[in-house]
Amino acid sequence: MSVGHEGKTTNKSFCEKIDIQFTHIFLPTVYVLVCIIGVFANVFGLKSMFKRWRTLGDIKFFILNLGIADLLYVSTLPFLISYYAADSTWQFGTVFCKITRFCFNLNLYGSIGFLTCICVYRYLGIVYPMKIKGIVNTRLSVTISALVWTLVVMQILPDMFFEKSAPNSSQCFDTTGNDLIKDYLPYSIGWTVTGFLIPLLVIIVCYGHVAYVLMTKANINTLLKQRSLKLIIFLTVLFSVCFLPYHLLRNLNLSTRILKMRGTCHPVFDDIYIAYQVSRGLACLNSAINPIIYLVGNDEFLMRFHSFSKRTRRSLAQITGVIVYRKPPQHMDSTVNTEAELNIVQ
Repeated sequence: MSVGHEGKTTNKSFCEKIDIQFTHIFLPTVYVLVCIIGVFANVFGLKSMFKRWRTLGDIKFFILNLGIADLLYVSTLPFLISYYAADSTWQFGTVFCKITRFCFNLNLYGSIGFLTCICVYRYLGIVYPMKIKGIVNTRLSVTISALVWTLVVMQILPDMFFEKSAPNSSQCFDTTGNDLIKDYLPYSIGWTVTGFLIPLLVIIVCYGHVAYVLMTKANINTLLKQRSLKLIIFLTVLFSVCFLPYHLLRNLNLSTRILKMRGTCHPVFDDIYIAYQVSRGLACLNSAINPIIYLVGNDEFLMRFHSFSKRTRRSLAQITGVIVYRKPPQHMDSTVNTEAELNIVQ
C-alpha cells in the first residue's frame, strides 16, 4: 500500500509498517544516560537528605519515597537497554516483562503522586504556617505516603492483565498488543485523568496561590521566597517536559493504532509514533531529575556551592591577576534568624 504524497488519509485493508529503527537507537541511548545519572544522583541526593534528616520537616518522607521509586525503576533499565539494543528482542520471560513495565509506571505515577504531596506540603507551610502546626506530623506523613502507594498500585495494576507480547513473538510491549488495544485506550485515558491531570490541577492551584502570596507579601524571608520559587519553576518544567508530552502522545499513538487496524492510514501517524518514542525517553528522565528536589532549599549545599565559587574565583585571580568581585547574597545574613520559619516548610 502506498500512502498519498499530499498527506491525505487513505482507506486500505492495511497500512505501511512503521520503521521502528529510531526506537532501537534513541531509547537505549536515553536509558543508558538515565541509568548512570539516576543511580549516582539519587544515591547522592538520599545521602544528603539523611545527613539532614533531623533538621528536615515531615516532607522528608515524601522525598524518601520519591527516591525509592526512582531507584526501583533505574534498576530495571539494564533489561530495557538490552531489549531495545537487540531490536526489540526480550529474553527475560513474559512475567519479568510485565514486572519491568510495572516498575516504569510505578515510578512515573509514584513520582507524580509524591511531587504533588511535596507541593501541597509547601503550600500549607507558606500560606497557612500556623494552622498546620501540630496537624502535619510524622504519623500523617507516613499515612499519606502509604496512601499514595496504594492509589498508584490500584491505577497501574490493571495494566498487568493486558498482553505484553504477541503470540510467537519475543517482544515486550509498553502498552499492549493489537488484540486488546480497543480496551486499553479507555483505560489509558482514565489513567491519564486520575494519575496525571488531577495532580496537575492540584499543583497549578497550590503553586498559583503560593506565587501570589510570595509576590504580594513583603515580610516573607528572602531565602524562603527563593527556595519556593525555585521549586515552583522546577515542578513546572518537570511536568511540562517529562509528564505532559508522554500522556498526550501515549493516547494519541494508541488512537492511531486503532485507526490503522480499521484501514485508515495517514503519513502523520509515523510522526506521532516517533514523537511518542521521544516522549517515553523524556518521561524516564524524571528519575534523573527528581534528585534536584533534595538540593532545592538545602542550606548546606548552597553554602558549599558559594564556598566553592569563592575558592574558584580566588584561584582564577591568582592565576590571571584579575580580581573578580561578586555581591554577596542578601539572604545569607538572615539564614540563622529564620531557621524556625524555614523548618516549617522544609
